[in-house]
Amino acid sequence: MKEDLPNVYNFIIGGVSLACESAAKKARELGLEPYILTTALEGEAKDTGLVLGSIIDEIYHHDRPFKKPCVIICGGETTVTIRGEAGKGGPNQEVVLSITRKIRGLRNTAFLSIDTGGTDGPTDAAGGLVDSYTYDELMNKNIDIEEYLSKHDAYNALRNVNALVFTGPTNTNVNSIMIGVILGIQLSIENNVQNFNT
Repeated sequence: MKEDLPNVYNFIIGGVSLACESAAKKARELGLEPYILTTALEGEAKDTGLVLGSIIDEIYHHDRPFKKPCVIICGGETTVTIRGEAGKGGPNQEVVLSITRKIRGLRNTAFLSIDTGGTDGPTDAAGGLVDSYTYDELMNKNIDIEEYLSKHDAYNALRNVNALVFTGPTNTNVNSIMIGVILGIQLSIENNVQNFNT
């Protein structure tokens, strides 16, 4: 039976919504338009990576549902379903490893997924940060993304290309936060020089 404690008060001073709103505020300070897609994200981590990657691809190529440059923000908790033997990793690491397949070649695009507690799954990493070049970096190191996803070994794949994020334990866990930055600036310095010379 619960004891009535009339002199005890509980206050919620933080949550995933506040974390996402803080990220949106920072994006505005940097001159980018932020869009919070959801603060209740759920689903299998590797599938979530494909879905969010598809949204980024649509923004990059077609300026819909949002016009670039922009920032998309999600909060929530994805899962990893393990059957049999598994490697090392966590849901945030699996999301970013998966998304590399969709943002490959989308220049000036990056994606971050971290656990706000500072430890993603049973690892010392908070999550991962990848960009449009990460896929090719993995390929150059003979890392088969599908294989690493199938054996849930995202930590070791991302470690090989310095794509892990380490914050240390924050002692405050309000789920995970995911941030995609889509600038869409497609002209490189080389192209500008070439255009100037012609």
